[in-house]
Amino acid sequence: MTTTLSADIITAFRAIATASVADAVELGGRRGFLSGSVRQMLPGAGRLVGPAATVLEVPSPEPAPPEHALRAIDESEPGSVICIAAGGADVAVWGGLMAAGAVANRVAGAVLDAGVRDVEEIRRDYPDFPVYARGSVPATTVGRYRTVSLNEPVEMGGVAVRPGDLIVADADGVVCVPAESAASVLEAALEIERREREQTALILESGSLRGGIEKHGRI
Repeated sequence: MTTTLSADIITAFRAIATASVADAVELGGRRGFLSGSVRQMLPGAGRLVGPAATVLEVPSPEPAPPEHALRAIDESEPGSVICIAAGGADVAVWGGLMAAGAVANRVAGAVLDAGVRDVEEIRRDYPDFPVYARGSVPATTVGRYRTVSLNEPVEMGGVAVRPGDLIVADADGVVCVPAESAASVLEAALEIERREREQTALILESGSLRGGIEKHGRI
């Protein structure tokens, strides 16, 4: 069953750092953070938050266009995050034309377990569009990889990502929040940030890092 994320929850997560979100997910007994190899390539207009639309790519010599990814861009709800799983492939599963389609369809951003190309073009023409990837590489997927599924569970950066799960990404990296846990993770993350503000104030006032850690039990 797909859980629909409310606009209020999505808006609230935009004010929370991924570090706090990752810690909050782990309080529920699971890992939410993607490998640090999936990193911010194009920051866009700010923290990326939105429900995942998932695409799977696999190695293939077939010279076929990435049909499932194109469908994801054209058919996903506005505010979605296109998540392309390709096992860390050293090819570009995203480029300038896909960014143009994503912007035209009000997609929030892209998270790629592979590479991105046309970085200068995207930065110039679509400066508000965020992209997270393993790096930049000029190689096309055509004749190397093909898409095989849309909106099925995938694995990205060591984490299971399901369609509709909440993606939160910033300069620290990418976190996947299970859709059914979004409300409880939000509450826990807000509490983590509240306690950290208190801890920071204590450290600055007392001049003791260890004292702040001992009182609040967080580092």
